[in-house]
Amino acid sequence: MTGEWQMWMTMAIIGIMIVLYSLDRFSMEMVSASAVIMLLVFFHFFPVEDDMGRNVLNSGTLLSGFASPALFAIMGLLIIGQGMFQSGALEFPTRMLVDAYEKHSFLALAAVFIFVVVISAFLNNTPVVVMFIPIMAAIAAQSKVAPSRLMIPLSFMSIFGGMLTVIGSSTNLLAVEAFANVTGERIDFFALFPIGIVLTIIGGTYLLLASRWLLPDRTAQNVRGGESDGKQFIAQIEINRGHPLIGRGAVAGMFPDLPDVTVRMVQRREEAMLPPYDDFVFRLHDTVIIAATRKALTNLLRSKPDILAGVMSEIDIQEDNNTGGELTMVEAIVAPGSRMIGRTIAQIGFRYQTNCVILGIQRRSRMIRSQMHSIRLEAGDVLLLLGDIKDVRALRTDRDIVLLEWSMTGLPEPGNARKAAMIFALVVGTAAFGIFPIAIAAFLGATLMVAAGCLNVRQASRAIDRRIFLLIGSALAMGISLEMTGGAAMIGGWLVSMAQVGGPILLISLFFILSAALTNVLSNNATAVLFTPIAVNAAIAAEIDPLILLLTVIFGANCSFATPVAYQTNLLVMAPGHYKFRDFLAIGIPLILILWVVYTIVAPIYFRMTGLL
Repeated sequence: MTGEWQMWMTMAIIGIMIVLYSLDRFSMEMVSASAVIMLLVFFHFFPVEDDMGRNVLNSGTLLSGFASPALFAIMGLLIIGQGMFQSGALEFPTRMLVDAYEKHSFLALAAVFIFVVVISAFLNNTPVVVMFIPIMAAIAAQSKVAPSRLMIPLSFMSIFGGMLTVIGSSTNLLAVEAFANVTGERIDFFALFPIGIVLTIIGGTYLLLASRWLLPDRTAQNVRGGESDGKQFIAQIEINRGHPLIGRGAVAGMFPDLPDVTVRMVQRREEAMLPPYDDFVFRLHDTVIIAATRKALTNLLRSKPDILAGVMSEIDIQEDNNTGGELTMVEAIVAPGSRMIGRTIAQIGFRYQTNCVILGIQRRSRMIRSQMHSIRLEAGDVLLLLGDIKDVRALRTDRDIVLLEWSMTGLPEPGNARKAAMIFALVVGTAAFGIFPIAIAAFLGATLMVAAGCLNVRQASRAIDRRIFLLIGSALAMGISLEMTGGAAMIGGWLVSMAQVGGPILLISLFFILSAALTNVLSNNATAVLFTPIAVNAAIAAEIDPLILLLTVIFGANCSFATPVAYQTNLLVMAPGHYKFRDFLAIGIPLILILWVVYTIVAPIYFRMTGLL
């Protein structure tokens, strides 16, 4: 039999952990590991035994959370989200939204937020927010609006999107897993959607109306390297057999197949053809000299890689058993005294010496109009280089050039975006239609992302956050301990007794606000795991369907709006939005209170309609 003192000791350990998490003096990993160690040691010396004298809280039980299907599903979805981000699968729709902003600013901004909500319903929120931070910064610059007016709404809308499906956030998956462990029941993929969409609409309306007054107006500061965004590089396109530009021409002197690019010269055999290009059509063996910014060349590589196929074919992406290659772009300056000075690109044999190619050349003194292989390099020329990340890093020791480390960025390999999108659709489809459990679908998708080359092993491992791994494992251990010692039943009984005057509606309301309060000082994952067994016990005591309080806990635990540490996307937008801690309090607390009132009204109506209440 379990002694009551063991239950109280368990609750004391959990209380200490909550305080340590909220103080933020120690790393989350250390606090999580300490919680597991304390529980393992305590229940080793003071076991909780069943009627047959077996210890039900042994090391195997307490550590079972680290092998939980929900944990594997979360890790798999993190890898899938990183694959979508790394491959550039979201580039095309996001670029369309930014382009549309110039014509219909309000509608385009609304479409951006709707797109964030939709994507966040199926992907981990973190890579979605990472993808959209520069987009929001660009929109803010175009509309002359402070980024601080857009970044918090970006984070909050991604959180709202996570409320719409079971895989929308790790919080949902953990709560569903804990619910299945206690009751043996599973919930539908879209069980959260009816109430979640109501909360999303109300929350989005609040952000639209209140952000003007509750969010600060702080102008963005210059980012290092931003001044280089407008630099024009000279690049070259060789039109060989099968090239997509053959037969394509100019429209009103512009080339629609080369967006944001200026054609400065077309070399056709011995003839150099200069602008204007009226009634002009590209032919086989033309050499096209273009001027473009680094951003325009990057977009061309991502959206139309076949146009630069000649350059791409010269790059050898290295792969071994442990890591795959990563296409990388970087800028480098021709150093004073360099052996390259006075020699052409063809003469220096840069490709054969470094396994990197020179994609473009920028000369500050004048704009060049000649074929790249004939340009004689000068000291101070800026070279735009493309190559495998290992070869690019090897250039650090090259004394002929000065590598600009801050400009180094990885590029998705052409063709990977389509693969990543297909894998993502496969995962969502198999999970939504019940073909596979979410854990199997997510693990399958993560494996396919690596197998298809959308991610290498190193990039996939970076997507797995050890803090999330340890936090989830420790939270599950604390939740199991609370359940096995009878603590969950006791707390549930307290809440039921408090709600006897108002009935089930007051109980629902109490669970929502308590979950929302705790998630902003602890974490949404830990809150969901700890409150789920309490909710099940409270529902049984109140004689209502446990699914009602499970959904309540999930929605409450997702209300991570009041502090920047409540959710990782809040931390991501702090720097680009120039926020302070109080900014989240100012807009987050009223939002939580509004959602609490709305949920207290809407949830009972919905649960009665579905026959749960």
